[in-house]
Amino acid sequence: MFTPKYPPHDTAPTPTVPRPQTLTPAPVQADPVPVPAAPVAPVSNRPTIQLTPGSTLALVAGGGAVVLVVGTVLVSMLLAVAVTGVSVALVAIVLRLLVKDLHKER
Repeated sequence: MFTPKYPPHDTAPTPTVPRPQTLTPAPVQADPVPVPAAPVAPVSNRPTIQLTPGSTLALVAGGGAVVLVVGTVLVSMLLAVAVTGVSVALVAIVLRLLVKDLHKER
């Protein structure tokens, strides 16, 4: 139950790197020699991600939903800060008026 489960080892063949050849001057020929085709890399048996139109639409919709949720949270936090600031300012004004009235009575 608590033993780690490792993924199976990669079964893709290791790519072979061609050895660099020493450069020797080629003899000049009248007829061009056909160039052999470049070696083709071995095909990997790893699964590839294929995006279908439905999965692309789902990704776009998910990204849009994330943007809307994050935007809503940030706007609500900004609104909370603004309401708190206004309420603190009103409390300060009321306290100032009360202190001013106390000084007039003396």
